[in-house]
Amino acid sequence: MGETQEKNKPETENMTDVSSVSDKSTADTRKGINVNIHLILLAAIVLVIGFSAFRLYKWNKGTPSDYDPNYQTTDFDIEVMDNIIPLAPDKREGYADDGVTTILCLGDDPFSLNRGEGGLSEQIAKKTGAAVYNGAFTGTTMAAQFASYNDGYILDAFSFSYVAKSLAGGDFDLMKTAATYSYDESFAQNTQMLSELDMNTVDLICVMYDGSDYINKRPCDDPNAPYDIVTYTGALRAGVKAIQEAYPHIRIVVMSHTFCHSINEEGNFQNGDRADLGHGTLSHYLQKERDATLDVGVSFIDNFYGSVNEDNYLDYMTDYIHFNDEGRELLARRFVECIFPNQAAPAAE
Repeated sequence: MGETQEKNKPETENMTDVSSVSDKSTADTRKGINVNIHLILLAAIVLVIGFSAFRLYKWNKGTPSDYDPNYQTTDFDIEVMDNIIPLAPDKREGYADDGVTTILCLGDDPFSLNRGEGGLSEQIAKKTGAAVYNGAFTGTTMAAQFASYNDGYILDAFSFSYVAKSLAGGDFDLMKTAATYSYDESFAQNTQMLSELDMNTVDLICVMYDGSDYINKRPCDDPNAPYDIVTYTGALRAGVKAIQEAYPHIRIVVMSHTFCHSINEEGNFQNGDRADLGHGTLSHYLQKERDATLDVGVSFIDNFYGSVNEDNYLDYMTDYIHFNDEGRELLARRFVECIFPNQAAPAAE
């Protein structure tokens, strides 16, 4: 027995030693794990703080800007307000087409001045191959000055609504009488031409007045009297309606005024798009004219932004309102590009 106990005693002690070693190893492992977790958490916190600090620094620094305060350009973004409306097919029903495109031009100085080879109507004829008649009168306006005709102001007889009424009714007596009082021989000649023109052969009427209504301080619009002929847009509506009712087969195209200046009492130029002479600036007249063409369903070509504007007028005008040959060529080209796009030649560079 004694020997047996002696033999077993070292085994017990050995088991105790192994257990102690195992517990110590486990404790060391747990300690190592705890240390590693703490290091990982600390590293993560450092990374978060570092990333946040970097983002804050970058945000405060901003990004480089391409803006150069010293850069200057004459270019500007514009939206041309053309509104091209084809003639409804039913308007041509029963109409006998003679196979010749015939255009009648009505308006003031852009058409009436320079009737030679470089004239606006001549340029249109050249670019379209159409037969073009020029029925414009120098120094006139779209709107009449008086609500009823006054012998003391004969130009009213040649304003747009009066000319349109004469064409629609075939009665040119007033125009012929008024022409006898004019020192401009073309008034009588144009009136005679219009009286002899067979409107049944006319396919298209092109109407263009420059900024003369604005300069002569004609009222732009009367919302309570949309067909009042003493207003710019009222005369336009009244004239177009008269022609449409008499000759529904004729397509009507209105070309807007271009940029121009007015002249103040001191003889200085005033920018037409900045100076309000009592009824709005040129751009106001432009918008109201476009609105009027929408009302009566005819095409509108924007020359104020699309042709001769504040940026390029020195290249195309001889003075504050009249055009040189290049200006008339530009207007004719715009007309053809909008109405006869298949016949438009590319612009010269």
